[in-house]
Amino acid sequence: MNDRTLTIPQPFNLINGEWIASQTGQTMPVVSPIDGRVFAEIADSDASDVDLAVSAARTAFTEGPWAKFTPVERGRLMIKLAQRISQEVETLAQLETNDNGKPTKQARADMVFAARYFEFYGAAADKVHGEVIPFLNDYDVGMYREPHGVVAVILPWNYPAQQIGRSVAPALAMGNTVVLKLSEDACLSGLRIAQLAVEVGFPAGVFNVLTGRGEIVGKALSEHNGVDFISFTGSPEVGTMIQIAAAKNYVGCTLELGGKSPQIVFEDADLEAAMPVLVNALIQNAGQTCSAGSRVLIQRSIYDQVAAELKSRFEAIEVGTNDENAIMGPVISEKQKQRVERYIANSDQPVIARGKISASAPEGGFYVAPVLFGPCDPNSEIAQEEVFGPVLCVIPFEDEAEAIAIANGTDYGLVAAIWTRDGSRQKRLPKALHCGQVFINNFGAAGGVELPFGGVRKSGHGREKGFVALHEFSRIKTVVNYYG
Repeated sequence: MNDRTLTIPQPFNLINGEWIASQTGQTMPVVSPIDGRVFAEIADSDASDVDLAVSAARTAFTEGPWAKFTPVERGRLMIKLAQRISQEVETLAQLETNDNGKPTKQARADMVFAARYFEFYGAAADKVHGEVIPFLNDYDVGMYREPHGVVAVILPWNYPAQQIGRSVAPALAMGNTVVLKLSEDACLSGLRIAQLAVEVGFPAGVFNVLTGRGEIVGKALSEHNGVDFISFTGSPEVGTMIQIAAAKNYVGCTLELGGKSPQIVFEDADLEAAMPVLVNALIQNAGQTCSAGSRVLIQRSIYDQVAAELKSRFEAIEVGTNDENAIMGPVISEKQKQRVERYIANSDQPVIARGKISASAPEGGFYVAPVLFGPCDPNSEIAQEEVFGPVLCVIPFEDEAEAIAIANGTDYGLVAAIWTRDGSRQKRLPKALHCGQVFINNFGAAGGVELPFGGVRKSGHGREKGFVALHEFSRIKTVVNYYG
């Protein structure tokens, strides 16, 4: 289904509770990855729009009704928004499918998760407790958590709605105000969620949303001296610039910057359970997932068996349109398509199998057939760099020590999976893997809103999701009271 009759959000920014055109007066085209056609417009904003949004957020934080909201009141408002998102799952899913290209079934699941984030953090808003610190006689010492203030959230295009929930919801739950910069490549579901936030009663200036080019709006927002904390998801290259900008203003940041995540398959693994996951952990969202399981490490004794099964499964993948049966759609843009195809063409590693593009896929769409490489040199470009597309590398290993060395042998460290029935290995290996999440005999745990998520090294720092995200979006204040 490719319904172009849906109500598309207008090309405006949400600033101080009002939908207004960009100060530039310019708009940008919205191109569907499905067929390469322009089907909407968004505001092409600049630094003057950022100034307005940050000023509105500052006023809302210091003077508006939001500053007087209790945690319970914040939580109830967020749960109202969760309910509205749940009521509009179908509309939001179609917006995201047209905008992002992902199959409708996956877009629908993303909206369910977006609602779940607001539900989870709405329910948690009044459960962030301080501490009493034992100290000297005649003193009471308390440690309190309070909001940073104005939080800048800069998001990518691969999971727009989900990532709004992941970053904006905990920031609001802690009492911050937010300026959200949506990706110019996919932002329509995010604009619609912002509309819903206004409708359910979020006070003016609490949740501000901008669209525009990353190199203009994202840069201006990250460098703005009125911002108190930054949350960024994207590439390591831009993440470095974000971190430098934050340092210049002496503010903190959370960075989620991607990965080259290994799935380690031992000879005692339950292969029947593992096989579909090994494939799906890569091709979901056409491989455009930071935590994609893009390397499969296979113990040499079962390498031929597993590689043959992966070959069969890859050859059966048909990249198609966004109907209910599609398992993989196009990549986000012509630029991304060229990037992925360049990695494939330039690789000197053996190709085991390729999927195919459906004959019914519209001309002009940004479709890339998935490719399975192997056996790969673990130090090759295709096994080291984040392709961010439907490319899977298969790497053999002899024993546990070599598996650990290969798994830890990239600049990234976001997610890893271990497939084994050995209970001792299940306990031992997670400690040896350099990453933020380890899955044992599963991958992704169905999204896991409750599960802290983040990386090490080039994958970034800080943690999103789970209760600990509330700590990221707050700071500690110690109060020492002498009563003697």
